[in-house]
Amino acid sequence: MSKYADQWKTVKVEIEEGIAWVTLNRPEKRNAMSPTLNKERRDVLETLEQDAEARVLVLTGAGESWSAGMDLKEYFREVDGQPEIFQEKIRRDACMWQWSLLRMYAKPTIAMVNGWCFGGAFSPLVACDLAIANEKAIFGLSEINWGIPPGNLVSKAVADTMGHRKALEYIMTGATFTGAEAAAMGLVNKAVPLDQLRDETIALARKLADKNPVVMRAAKVGFKRCRELTWEQNEDYLYAKLDQAMHRDPEDGRAQA
Repeated sequence: MSKYADQWKTVKVEIEEGIAWVTLNRPEKRNAMSPTLNKERRDVLETLEQDAEARVLVLTGAGESWSAGMDLKEYFREVDGQPEIFQEKIRRDACMWQWSLLRMYAKPTIAMVNGWCFGGAFSPLVACDLAIANEKAIFGLSEINWGIPPGNLVSKAVADTMGHRKALEYIMTGATFTGAEAAAMGLVNKAVPLDQLRDETIALARKLADKNPVVMRAAKVGFKRCRELTWEQNEDYLYAKLDQAMHRDPEDGRAQA
């Protein structure tokens, strides 16, 4: 039995051979993200970041969906009639785990997209370092069909991964696309048949787990930060990250054979 069994209501956590399997666990709602789930996911990430057994984190969904995005019914039910400051906290919890915490997470992260991925789910998908999808998974930015624009940081996420034209095409039409098409656009690294998805993810996770964790953290955070800086700023920042990694690394590099 997992040491985290029943610790969270909407998220399931299991650690197997260094891989932390974090499963959004609302299959009856296609794993739509409620305020409760957002709060628990933040706690899950902060807990696993300090767990030495968890060397790589895989984010996936229970049942046939990865996540259908924000659960608007739950969101509005929980904030209805509440003071404006409470609504700010609900929004902050969502942004914290979906972007701020997950994007610069201390450990390697993989999104294993097993099924539906819609709307607000694009934020944590892109925030993960790498992603592997079921080739027949269905992706969509369907907000336009409901009379609202994409919320949270969805537009920023797709602009950074899918490219200008494709991102706007799906934002403006609400059309869907498959996991195979997501791979062709660069939204995910690879798309494979569903029966191969877990094995492909495990193989990738093991490669990441074998790397020096201090160097891995410096390399991935350095890359993500450098996209936001000028060339001159990057020169200083990336050299600083190199010096920091060398100073903090107890393994003195651990070069791979």
